[in-house]
Amino acid sequence: MSNAALYVARSGLDAQSNRMRVIANNLANVNTTGFKRDRAQFETLAYQTMTAAGAASEGDARYATGLSLGSGVRMTGTARINTQGTLTQTDNPLDMAIEGDGFFQVTLTDGRIGYTRAGNFNLSAEGQIVTSDGLPLQPQIQVPEGATSVTIGTDGTISAQLAGQTEATELGKVELARFVNPSGLQAMGDNIFTETSASGAPQVGIAGLDGRGTIRQGSLEASNVNVVQELVDMIETQRAYEINSKMISATDEMLKNANQQL
Repeated sequence: MSNAALYVARSGLDAQSNRMRVIANNLANVNTTGFKRDRAQFETLAYQTMTAAGAASEGDARYATGLSLGSGVRMTGTARINTQGTLTQTDNPLDMAIEGDGFFQVTLTDGRIGYTRAGNFNLSAEGQIVTSDGLPLQPQIQVPEGATSVTIGTDGTISAQLAGQTEATELGKVELARFVNPSGLQAMGDNIFTETSASGAPQVGIAGLDGRGTIRQGSLEASNVNVVQELVDMIETQRAYEINSKMISATDEMLKNANQQL
């Protein structure tokens, strides 16, 4: 008796274990600002064709279906689900949420440009608008010392009311980057993504134009993880893992019986 079924079941265990890790990461980030849930994707492994469909059987007759035996499954990747998360009002003037497509741009420590949906920005000691990790917003915007209020328009225009002035002073404009395939961005951790050949080049411009979303001041985008859906997926994954485990036990018992009888 062939032990091929053992390898098929093992591939199922590996696939379900990886899917459970994806689900666990989604649930762990249920409160992460701007987080986008991932979905595990699978594909079949190679088939062993014993009898080809359409091959001659007897005389002029041909097999209608053929005989092919699969060799299991594997996880091919994770698809990032880029649906809009709920906007939560914080009333913090430096908090920004993107309503629609697009990413904020930040300058990474190695000089590259990173992209993020997390708009929980702060001021550095020098007055620059930075992320919670200290990465400056790109283009860099400096808030003068003594500014009494900061206003951010839906198009990203940042203005500040300075002491002794009756009108607000424009400090700069937040530009958003849009990608043809945002799921192709490389996740780097810390809510940061980087460009890849799969994502395409960033299309940078003013918020609200050319398909880019608008900016909401004093709000943050919540994670788009649906806890109920993740729990359902977790139970389904657990059951599939158990079935593959039982398949290994059953196949092992069949092989044991065959060895005892022969």
